[in-house]
Amino acid sequence: MPKFSFQHKTSETFYYFRGKFLRFLMHALLHIRLLIRWIVLAVILGLVLGFVGAEFVKSINWSTEFRNTHIWCYALLPLGGILIIWLYRVTHDKHDKGTNMVLSSLRSEAQLPMQMAPLIFISTIITHFCGGSAGREGAALQLGGGLGNILARFVKLREKDKHILIMSGMSAAFSAIFRTPIAASIFAMEVGCVGTMQYASLVPCVVSSLTASYLATKLGLPTESYDVSTAPEISPVTALQILVLGIFCAGLSILFCIILHKTEYFMKHAIKNAYLRILIASIILILLGLLFQTTDFYGTGGAMIHKAIQGETIWYAFLLKMLFTAITLGGGFKGGEIVPSFFVGATFGCLFGQITGLSPSLCAGVGMIALFCGVTNCPLASLFISAELFGLSYVPYCLLVIAVSYLLSGYYGLYKEQQFYYSKFTDEHIHHKTRE
Repeated sequence: MPKFSFQHKTSETFYYFRGKFLRFLMHALLHIRLLIRWIVLAVILGLVLGFVGAEFVKSINWSTEFRNTHIWCYALLPLGGILIIWLYRVTHDKHDKGTNMVLSSLRSEAQLPMQMAPLIFISTIITHFCGGSAGREGAALQLGGGLGNILARFVKLREKDKHILIMSGMSAAFSAIFRTPIAASIFAMEVGCVGTMQYASLVPCVVSSLTASYLATKLGLPTESYDVSTAPEISPVTALQILVLGIFCAGLSILFCIILHKTEYFMKHAIKNAYLRILIASIILILLGLLFQTTDFYGTGGAMIHKAIQGETIWYAFLLKMLFTAITLGGGFKGGEIVPSFFVGATFGCLFGQITGLSPSLCAGVGMIALFCGVTNCPLASLFISAELFGLSYVPYCLLVIAVSYLLSGYYGLYKEQQFYYSKFTDEHIHHKTRE
């Protein structure tokens, strides 16, 4: 019978725990190394996009102010449109798919061209200078995704890590341009695949978003906010009214998406020549402005959004904005769809409040969030953006319309390459793209 050796057992125990400790230390160092890598890359991306985003917003604001004081700028719509088409042709990017290409690149189904960022920067400014009805946040996603892709190529990241840096760029650009860093961090992770979020990108998205927002503040961009009137105490009656508003906004978001997609489809198939198409779209936009004798529906329409938040609107404002935006983007001008969706939601919500007797200001703010959720299918980002724009006291109202709008908007959305991984109606996996 072998003799028991206390010294031998002690030695085995020592080596066992030393091996465990060394493996733990190695994994900890690898994770810390990964953390440091993402923080460094995210800070670089945040600083670049904070500066670029600030200059982008300043350029858009200058273009808008100049256009508002020089009425002849609207006559430049045809020339501006032709210039945009020429820029994309001369850079061999005539089949540009915009934000859809960014979302597709997150699944390695498309490669982002190096010229995407400078092209969308210049073309969006041209669109706003001439009066095209478009936003800037959709352009921010292309700008951020494009620059994130350039940085990923420069440091030679592997394909899956490149996706993370593209999302970080989207977060940083959205944050710098719209000044909602929390919502920006979540939106970039949420918008590509509805029902799933790539939490591996959480650290770089958050760091790049906060960095970009901080730098944009230092460069003189004010934080975006809306002065909504005091919210009444939530009760069964007000909750029911808000619920009805959410139902209407869900239907309106579907209508908005259908109008955008069908107008683009019709114009591309009816008018094959891109130069002729954007020329006709320009003429229609000019004629619409003359017909209604207003310039309120050109550009982002930010002034009209603030008026709606103050309780003022005209009953057909949301319909005209959808028409102006569909013709602008369908014709070939560049820009985003998110601010126009804010316009549509705010003016419709204000109208709903005027009709029902509920605070028009509150309904305008809630309508903004409901439309944003309905067209983007991003409930978490919608919730955070409501808190950042209006304050926490309005979150219960926004949460209710977000839930209703997300459910009832179905599988429609702004972005054709957005994918739904889980059903909105049952507990099951589905794999299909946005309806058109």
